[in-house]
Amino acid sequence: MNLKEILNPDEFRAVTASSDLRGAWIVLCQWTLVVGIFAAVALWTNPLTVILAICLLGGRQLGFGVLVHECGHRSLFRTQRLNELVGDWLVAPPTFNNVKAYMRGHLHHHRLAGTHEDPDLPNYQDYPVTRSRLRRKLVRDLTGQTGWRTVRGIGRGLSNIAELTPENRAALLRGVGMNLLMLAVMTACGAPWLYLLWAAALVFANPLISRIRQVAEHAAVPDLYDLDARRNTRTLEAGRLARLVFCPHDINYHLEHHLLASVPIYRLRILHRMLKTKGFYAGVEFPRSYWQLLRQVTTPDQRLAAAG
Repeated sequence: MNLKEILNPDEFRAVTASSDLRGAWIVLCQWTLVVGIFAAVALWTNPLTVILAICLLGGRQLGFGVLVHECGHRSLFRTQRLNELVGDWLVAPPTFNNVKAYMRGHLHHHRLAGTHEDPDLPNYQDYPVTRSRLRRKLVRDLTGQTGWRTVRGIGRGLSNIAELTPENRAALLRGVGMNLLMLAVMTACGAPWLYLLWAAALVFANPLISRIRQVAEHAAVPDLYDLDARRNTRTLEAGRLARLVFCPHDINYHLEHHLLASVPIYRLRILHRMLKTKGFYAGVEFPRSYWQLLRQVTTPDQRLAAAG
């Protein structure tokens, strides 16, 4: 699908233009939010702020993943070099990510979306699922069973670091360095225990948030095996709180990203409005909340349905 046939040349240039200033602002906001969450808990330490911080930090960890994704697409900044520098040193290390490794798989997802060869299919091909099955998945996430696999993976990498490829070794060491730096700063501020919130978010909050994000993008779409992105991918219109946790940096405009992957995240909303105005989305449904989405991608349990 060629959007150059839908957008005029000026519109096309406007939505695909990268901005170093906008990219730097988003990275700054991402880190400022993280620091602000830690500072708030340090100033007002109680069970409520701790739990809230873990939830919000889980969303910020997804935010780092979104920025890794953008740098991998080389769309956050104007030059490849700046995307690589920011990706490798500022946004991938906090969550032990590897931009190059991630993009090798992700580009296959873009190329094969709408086919049976899509490498991301295991994340959403079974939907819709029963509500009890989704509940079991979310319970596994909330209880740390999913996140613990991530921690064990980091541990295995460290224990076998000499056997890793140079690329994977460098990415892992950058992750260790960044996390040690975070711990050192918190220690210098007299609150080393704050780092436990980051670890707890990685184990307990981020897996659930990431799962819901995956479900929102491709689960129970009109036709998962249709090459038309309007049928195999979803955009969700989210409110402010949802954007803070489940879809940071406008990642909820996922249909637009699949239609034109070169559009920076800070222009996806503009592209959405342009295409909507032109009637390109006639007949396309956009869920208005994650609660509505979860009901849309689940079915009643058979026993409950039979009893009713």
